Amino acid sequence: MPEVIFPGPEGRLEGRYHPQKEKDAPIAIVLHPHPQFGGTMNNKVVYNLHYAFYRMGFTVLRFNFRGVGRSQGEYDQGVGELSDAASALDYLQSMNANSKHCWVAGFSFGAWIGMQLLMRRPEITGFISVSPPANMYDFSFLAPCPSSGLIINGAADRVAPPADTVALVNKLHDQQGITVQHDEVEGAGHFFEDPHMDPMIETVTAYVKRRLTEGTR
Repeated sequence: MPEVIFPGPEGRLEGRYHPQKEKDAPIAIVLHPHPQFGGTMNNKVVYNLHYAFYRMGFTVLRFNFRGVGRSQGEYDQGVGELSDAASALDYLQSMNANSKHCWVAGFSFGAWIGMQLLMRRPEITGFISVSPPANMYDFSFLAPCPSSGLIINGAADRVAPPADTVALVNKLHDQQGITVQHDEVEGAGHFFEDPHMDPMIETVTAYVKRRLTEGTR
């Protein structure tokens, strides 16, 4: 597991970087859940998303937000964490200048950060948002949503109630040329505890593979 340290806005950021041999491989970053509730880049959902992208031929980076693990700085209410994510994407792009596709995947708090990154970076061609906490954070900045993606949540999620996720998806559906696919995993909670992790990852994999063959935004 290649450990990397790269510069962030508040000092060093710690990550795990998995390059492909192909120089033009697509790239993806994976963002972890809330730092103040035990969220790290080694969270099970984040770890499984990382390897799912790698198995599909992506060069992948996941990292710890400021103040987590060996990353410097302190928690910053999401503002600094968005800057961290932008620095991580800069680092990933600097190592993979020939990549034609760029994806962002995030889980819970990481999904909220990932969707904000999407608004700032037009080069992002697709997104995966797992268990977005639409009940806790304002997602109204997604107007309009700049690229198509997948929102996936557990039907038994008690942390981010499914009704709030549905309301978020319905808002995004109103936009032309952008398709937001929504899937619910029956019986799954916020963290996709077994046996729900595999079906969630299978859904993500099927979606990303289809998008890569279509070549659409």
